[in-house]
Amino acid sequence: MKLLFKLQSLKLLWTLKPPNRTFHGHPRLLSSDVYSQYESIRQGKQEIPKYFNFASDVLDKWSDIEKAGKRPSNPAFWWISGEGEEVKWSFEELGFLSRKVANVLTKECGLQKGDKLILILPRIPEWWLIKVACMRAGIVIIPGTSQLSAKDILYRLQASKAKCIITTDKLAPAVDSVASQCQLLKTKLMVSKGTREGWLNFTELYQNQSADHSCIKTKIQDPMIIFFTSGTTGSPKMTQHSQGSLGFRPLLSERYWLDLTPSDMIWNTADTGWILTSIASFFDPWVFGSCIFIHNLPQTDSAVILNTLCRFPIDALVGAPTLFRMLVQDDLSKYKFMNLRYCMSGGEPLNPEVMEQWKSQTGLDIHEVYGQTEMGIICSVCKGMKIKPGSMGKAAPLYDVQIIDKNANILPPGQQGEIAIRSKPIRPLGFFSEYLDNPKKTAESERGDFYVTGDRGTMDEEGYFQFIGRDDDIIISSGYRIGPFEVESALMEHPAVVETAAVSSPDPLRGEVVKAFVVLSPAFSSTDLKTLTRDLQDHVKKTTAPYKYPRKVEFVKELPKTVTGKIKRNELRDKEWGRI
Repeated sequence: MKLLFKLQSLKLLWTLKPPNRTFHGHPRLLSSDVYSQYESIRQGKQEIPKYFNFASDVLDKWSDIEKAGKRPSNPAFWWISGEGEEVKWSFEELGFLSRKVANVLTKECGLQKGDKLILILPRIPEWWLIKVACMRAGIVIIPGTSQLSAKDILYRLQASKAKCIITTDKLAPAVDSVASQCQLLKTKLMVSKGTREGWLNFTELYQNQSADHSCIKTKIQDPMIIFFTSGTTGSPKMTQHSQGSLGFRPLLSERYWLDLTPSDMIWNTADTGWILTSIASFFDPWVFGSCIFIHNLPQTDSAVILNTLCRFPIDALVGAPTLFRMLVQDDLSKYKFMNLRYCMSGGEPLNPEVMEQWKSQTGLDIHEVYGQTEMGIICSVCKGMKIKPGSMGKAAPLYDVQIIDKNANILPPGQQGEIAIRSKPIRPLGFFSEYLDNPKKTAESERGDFYVTGDRGTMDEEGYFQFIGRDDDIIISSGYRIGPFEVESALMEHPAVVETAAVSSPDPLRGEVVKAFVVLSPAFSSTDLKTLTRDLQDHVKKTTAPYKYPRKVEFVKELPKTVTGKIKRNELRDKEWGRI
């Protein structure tokens, strides 16, 4: 699994599958900017560095450029609450404040390089400060969605062996309810105006800290961030990324899916717990010195989003297909966007009809991107590329993406198979390091010379990929990955449930939703089914993250099974999608 970063390796990667794309974006940036400083590596004239830290090698470099007057005056970070509050930071201010936070983590919390910190915050400025501070201190960040339940938090604390957790007063009680079972958890920080017994107040600590902090030296393959990603069986896996896989890759990738300049502002609406926010609202825009715009968005409301696009100079919008499906339901002729000219959708396939509606009403194309927690961006429709409805674009630079069969043979254009990325003989920069503490799953993710995504698709003669569907039972709803095991486990805790299976079911707004097939206990056979459905849904919401609850429930006498007793989820899923 060791990453190879020698010059010959980089040349080999580009030989395997050259990017072969032309960009029609902004004029060339200043020769002194951060992105341009790595041009010699992109051209193969210089080796990838042994040491790299995103905070010192990208953010602090932009701060220096900013202080020299060579960057536009727009902020690096712009946050609004939606209720009148606003925060703007330059790169210099981001550096100053994040150094203070780094001192909180190292001096007040006693964290050291390599220690793990779970970060569960909504879209508030502190999330970005803490993330930068962790990089400065070499602390491994584990982001989580604010919808996690106490059970979810317990699993993450125990599995990761995290020494610190930072969250809000809303989730603090859930943490307290399980903290006694987490012997390695030493520090709890709360981002709140109030106080709570056993918790340090993050805001008070960092405001009183010194900003004198030296960024720790990290190797490019050192662990930087861990995402918990759902699987078809068992609990979520810990997907570990390095300083290089997320932080350095965009410096090498020829403006692969974002084509931004320091004058641009990008807004991504994804949850802070998912990798898309780390990519689209952190690493990639800041490589180009662009401004990251964030709206607190406690609720996803189309009028709020559309009005925000009219009031603020947002150039690029990134959202799940659910966002665009929701927005086209509105009368878009009522809105005049201030600056919007580039729209991207990812997380699941976008219906061609939604793309057409958005284009007809706004004049803007939606560029699809395709990626995974393990790989980041895998395919994309870049600026200047022909848009083919239903296609997720071409392979991203550094990745040799192919369609393969069960024996890892490359299939010809037009033939359906599994979407895979070449991982041998050279493991490309951008790949996850491993499923932490799970070598078996790490090994199973590869077949022959390829990492297998678990998605099925096709590639046409021009190199455009089309997504067909999951090769396993993962449910992707509104951009959220949901493992059926998690839903089924929650349902099985209810006394009415004897057996259950969760599969995806089509939905016009969310693309797909969770549907549960339930075999009832005889004791509940005479219960009103509408009432019982609501009871089961509420039970799942309380037991696990609410976004996982089954929006559809069907009661059946038995579940289809194989001769060995395994539930045939594929049969239930095919029935839902009208394939049988």
